[in-house]
Amino acid sequence: METEKQFAEIASIIGDRCRSTMLWHLLDGRALTATELSILADVSAQSASNHLSLLVRSDLLVVERQGRHRYFRFANDEVAHVVESMASLVNATPSAGKKISEPVGIKYARTCYDHLAGKLAVDLADSLRQKGVLRMSDRQLLLTREGRKWFHSRGINIQELENRKRILTRACLDWTERKFHLAGGLGAALLQYMLKEDWIRRKRNTREILVTSVGKREIESQFRISVMP
Repeated sequence: METEKQFAEIASIIGDRCRSTMLWHLLDGRALTATELSILADVSAQSASNHLSLLVRSDLLVVERQGRHRYFRFANDEVAHVVESMASLVNATPSAGKKISEPVGIKYARTCYDHLAGKLAVDLADSLRQKGVLRMSDRQLLLTREGRKWFHSRGINIQELENRKRILTRACLDWTERKFHLAGGLGAALLQYMLKEDWIRRKRNTREILVTSVGKREIESQFRISVMP
């Protein structure tokens, strides 16, 4: 019964409209100030402060001080995973006869906390499975021996990632595609690699990711997938 009570409490905390809006906007991976979050949630500064205090006390967010400002971010990637996963319940079943449009904007490519999400991310994960870099087991993406070599050839240190206190690979259900993309430490490392190589770029003030001309060429060549212009 104690676990049931705790679950109900955390569900009610996340379920509040103001707090859920704040959590949603933190999914782009940035730490935001109380003022920024109050504007995004459309509440007063005092109300935002009360909501943020509760989120911090509940270990959903952490706060860091820099000068006069306080910056809020997810306490860990597990919280971000829960928030993103909840979005998969939105319109989970398309209405009968409703036309499924081609994914654009954040539906095509976006950040999900610290890794890539959207159709592009799902296509990349499928390609890595076909290459034998990843394999699916019990709805989890696992790194193979060949996969270690593949990532190592791109300067991604798997041993270093394994030494960190987070899961290496996670099959994250994409809320727009209803399929899995790669999350966890390796998903974050892949996003950073693609940014560093200028294959993709962040779009200002949004979670949307843009694919560069270089990225389109390299992704299509290395992953054998079609990239939207």
